[in-house]
Formats: sequence, C-alpha cells, structure tokens
Amino acid sequence: MAAGRGVRFGQPKQLIEVAGRPLVAWSLALFNGLAEIDDLVVATESEHIAAMESLAREYAPRLTARVVAGGATRQGSTRNALRAVPERCDAVFVHDGARPLVLANDIRAGMAATAAGRGAVLATPVIDTIKLVPRGSHAISQTLDRSELWAAQTPQFAMLADLRRAHDAAERDGAEATDDVALLERIGLRVDVVPASAANFKVTQPGDRDLAETILRERAALARL
Repeated sequence: MAAGRGVRFGQPKQLIEVAGRPLVAWSLALFNGLAEIDDLVVATESEHIAAMESLAREYAPRLTARVVAGGATRQGSTRNALRAVPERCDAVFVHDGARPLVLANDIRAGMAATAAGRGAVLATPVIDTIKLVPRGSHAISQTLDRSELWAAQTPQFAMLADLRRAHDAAERDGAEATDDVALLERIGLRVDVVPASAANFKVTQPGDRDLAETILRERAALARL
C-alpha cells in the first residue's frame, strides 16, 4: 500500500527521501531479496503510477510488478491490489509502504503462520496502560488489561482466496475496517499474532522520518562490518 497524499510532509509520503532512497523503496528492495516472493502489486495515487513503476523496476527488478490506482480508503486500495494479484499466487501479504524497517525474518515468520482459513499479522505487545474513553468525553470508563493487548503492524498475511473473500464480504456489507486481518476475523477466520520488531513503526510524522533514517543508516553501517 503506497497511496495517500502526504499532507504532513508537503508531498506524497511514500516518495520522500529517507537515508538516500524514497521511503517505499526500502520495502521494495527487501521484498526483491526474498526468494519466497514472486509478484508485487503496488497501489498508489493515479498521478504517481508512473513514478512507482519506475521505482519497482529499480528496486525490485526480480519481481513481476504491477502498479494500480488506489481507492478512496486504505481498504479500497487493498481491494484494488488484490484484484491485480495473479492466480499463480496462493498466498499474499499486505504491507504499508510507510513502514521501511520491517525485517526479513519477521516476514518469513508471518508466512510460516499462514494457512488456509488462518491469517497472521506482525504485532508487538502493548507496553503502555490503555484507557478506554467514550467518544466526546475525557472521562475514563475502563482500564484495559495490557497483558492481552497487541499493537498490530504490517505485513498482514493470508491465503489469496481467504483475503479476497474477506474483502468481497466487506464490500457487499458496507463494512469498513482499519486493517486487513480485521476483515478476516469478521468472516470467522482465525488470525495469529506473530511477535515482531518494535522498530517496524509507521512513518507518520516528520520526526518518524528522522528516526527511521537513523536506524536505516545504523543498519547499513553494521552490514558493512
């Protein structure tokens, strides 16, 4: 997923430079190096399709890449991308192009947890105490047990047929969710959390970009040792 207009950054977030590459290019390059992946579908804004096709050729030349127009929502963008996945793919994962720090081993762990009727999502245990506050109020109504709470990341994994069925059901019923595995849950499928690196955060604010750049440069330096 590489749609969005990047209002906070003054340009499309997926194309801002981070440690010498466009933000989305870090994910593309990682996927290119994973032998388990054959095909890549990128959903982006219509006006950035050509730019994204160029980045796919440069950073993921091994993969068969398709770039499609995103939808009005993230869910719509994912649905458009799923329709472009070739039938030779039995399983898929959905990743946010604004998470450049995902690790290959975490992706492989998510793949291993995926099967027919069972999805998976990278996640980390919640470390803060979470308060439930009714909309329009500042009064706490409940303190949630953080020992049972996980913060979902991407990639989110499923068999292609299962995820298409989940999205088709949501479209039919007019249901919206903030992530893909919620749609799997909605049709009664099991979803497992896969413990992942806390560094796999989403670049949302300009400060996130600076932190991501620092981590990426540190990784590059360690790789040269």
